[in-house]
Amino acid sequence: MEALSEPVLHEGAIDAVLAAEFPDLRLAWVSVAAGLRRTPPELRERLGMLADRFHGARALTIRREPVPAAYRVFFRHIGLDPDVQRTPIEAAAVRRLLRGGFVSGSAIDDALVLALMETGVPVWALDAARVEGALGLRAARPGERLGAGEYADDLTPGRIVVADGAGPVAVLFGATAPDRLPSRDTARLLLFSVGAPGVPALHFEEALHCCAEALDGG
Repeated sequence: MEALSEPVLHEGAIDAVLAAEFPDLRLAWVSVAAGLRRTPPELRERLGMLADRFHGARALTIRREPVPAAYRVFFRHIGLDPDVQRTPIEAAAVRRLLRGGFVSGSAIDDALVLALMETGVPVWALDAARVEGALGLRAARPGERLGAGEYADDLTPGRIVVADGAGPVAVLFGATAPDRLPSRDTARLLLFSVGAPGVPALHFEEALHCCAEALDGG
């Protein structure tokens, strides 16, 4: 079988104020042809093997590993308490312990979990057709909302958001705009990740490629 080529990695713009405070902060994304579907057996098997390796002892000490520790430090720097709002990998570790494994969801959900647990770097998915232009990291502006329509949430000015040309698509380490999420009509995904200062480029880029490969190869 011919090997799948790696998707092109696009670098996102970091607002000048954020870049000055966090010189090594990164945002990047890749695009992959995929949509909502059931998890293929191969991906479900990989998650099962990963859950077997991710035993209780490691879950309890994972916060001290270099990549998770970098996200904990970054959380504190942006005003989030990682002991109250867990970092993505710590939250996933707790769910694994409570559920006795990684409970399979859609192929997208499972690929995101796989990338996170393999690299320590979180990845999020958007419907590529609902993204307008390039993504960037910046502070929310007065009057901005997360999403469109009656149920869109007001954003606190100054909160760091991931935004495209039309406005915020997600709160950093928080909610994603509902109207930007993958749906049954999704044919192509935009997978994005935010690399905290101190996270090696290898881990950051591997998270996106791992997620894309799991979806493209399923």
